[in-house]
Amino acid sequence: MKITRFLARQTEHALRAATARGSDGESGTAARSNSVPVETDRGFVGQSVYGALGPFHPSTNPGRRRAPWREIGPRRAGGAAREGGYRRGMNPARVILIALGAALGPLSAAQRPNILLILADDLGYGDVRCYNDQSRVATPNLDRLAREGMRFTDAHSPATVCTPTRYSLMTGQMAFRVPNGGTVFQGAGGPSLIAPGRLTLPAMLRKRGYATAAVGKWHVGLTFRDEAGQPIHSGKPEEAKRIDFSRRVEGGPLDHGFDRFFGTACCPTTDWIYAFIDGDRVPVPPAGPLDKSKLPKHPYANDCRPGLIAPDFPMEEVDLVFLERSREFLEQHVRETLGKPFFLYHAAQAVHLPSFAAPPFKGKSGAGPHGDFIHQLDWVVGELIGTLEKLGVADNTLVIFTSDNGPEVDSVIRMRADHGHDGARPWRGIKRDSWEGGHRVPFLVRWPGRVRPGTTSGQLTSLTDVMATLAAISGATLPDNAAEDSFNLLPVLSGEADAPIRPYLLTQAFAGTRTLSIRRGPWKYLDHRGSGGNRYENNPGLKPFMLPETAPDAPGQLYNLDEDPGETRNLYAERPDMVRELKVLLEQSKASGRSAPRS
Repeated sequence: MKITRFLARQTEHALRAATARGSDGESGTAARSNSVPVETDRGFVGQSVYGALGPFHPSTNPGRRRAPWREIGPRRAGGAAREGGYRRGMNPARVILIALGAALGPLSAAQRPNILLILADDLGYGDVRCYNDQSRVATPNLDRLAREGMRFTDAHSPATVCTPTRYSLMTGQMAFRVPNGGTVFQGAGGPSLIAPGRLTLPAMLRKRGYATAAVGKWHVGLTFRDEAGQPIHSGKPEEAKRIDFSRRVEGGPLDHGFDRFFGTACCPTTDWIYAFIDGDRVPVPPAGPLDKSKLPKHPYANDCRPGLIAPDFPMEEVDLVFLERSREFLEQHVRETLGKPFFLYHAAQAVHLPSFAAPPFKGKSGAGPHGDFIHQLDWVVGELIGTLEKLGVADNTLVIFTSDNGPEVDSVIRMRADHGHDGARPWRGIKRDSWEGGHRVPFLVRWPGRVRPGTTSGQLTSLTDVMATLAAISGATLPDNAAEDSFNLLPVLSGEADAPIRPYLLTQAFAGTRTLSIRRGPWKYLDHRGSGGNRYENNPGLKPFMLPETAPDAPGQLYNLDEDPGETRNLYAERPDMVRELKVLLEQSKASGRSAPRS
């Protein structure tokens, strides 16, 4: 019955799209040029499902509405424009066949969808226009993904900082369950958090016939060695000087399921090592210290460590280099192995501080250097989608876009003051915090023929769920010792989910196991005092955003997000029964080593 309903919906939508197009299959749109995008206030206008959040986040909810949309930015000449999620001129029968094949059984390698997973860095829920109609930065390409796919409104990063989230995305397991799972690596820090032999997302897909590639920021730990062959594993700045760059880099993407990798060990533009890793080697090693006098000087440029830099490392154009490498992979793959599906993991530098937008994007957003950086990220997403279209593979490519945690402290403080832009809106908290703003993130999925365009899902979702979802899509079987915190979202994507997929959600803040939280339905329990990350009382920029403690003596926090989405009223003392239930559930999950059921 579910298969029948699904196919009926797909057929209806395909025929409706064909009728709207007319007999010539066109609606009169011009091809884009390769010019840099300009600021626009047009786009899908979204609004929080919640109402006013009190003194911390004033917000209203007039309801979701659509405004006229005009795609802004570069587009490959000859790339087909899209409407309603389908390429103009696309045969509706092909949509039906795709749905039929997916519904009736496992797909062959040639039929499995390609997968493009784009991970932004420190991009907040409120940084994207389709999540925040008061955003001061236009994001037309991300808005397009929302219009042509599914927008998740209750999606969360597993952690509130980089490294543990990236570990969890690659393994489907919460990072606090492994040694050093709360670490944020820098420099030569390591070893990899991923244990040898653990099944990873790329390794799983490679076993199912996928070509796998990673481009961008790795940040899950590596092993550099010194001239004597000894591992370093320290993130101290002086340890970077001991690295023997002629040696193979161990524990990186190639050792964990990727066929190809080009990127950086840690944060590309704020680290002790500014050099690219190609595969498992550093072809052009650092030659001396970074000269910061030549870099932009503005309030969003301060988080830039005086590390060692390679001659070919462009501090202001790192994301453009990453884009070119991802394009090269896509073009080579389609040219040489078109019948084999691909998995491309594109981990952007943006919008992690320092906000170094490339020269063509400076001043284009109207919202300062950080706004320009968000603007550039949106353009990069558009270029990746445009490459898929140019190569003729967009209709069989599943695209996922998300972020590793909430927005950074200094960017939020300055953007609120300078431009009236709130990257965490409408939530309380920011990067490192257990409050929603630290981990509720944008999550967009486009999959032509399978995900109905323009849909919104309120399913409770974690980035750990990507692994089980892609296992279901690719036909992989997950063993019990893999993806222990991953749930399959395919029923949500297919429109067949009529109940919550997840029984509860785990999140870890800056201090790892000491700052865990659990969410079940509207109830959220924080197993610690305070934010779990930032010290608001010690930061003059954050102090104005402190909220009064309503239960100052309580050892933890309990909030009902349905009634209090701004997390302003701690119900710890008023609902001890709920505190006990959630605390027991949290401890059971910690003891069992998993939140997902065994297969």
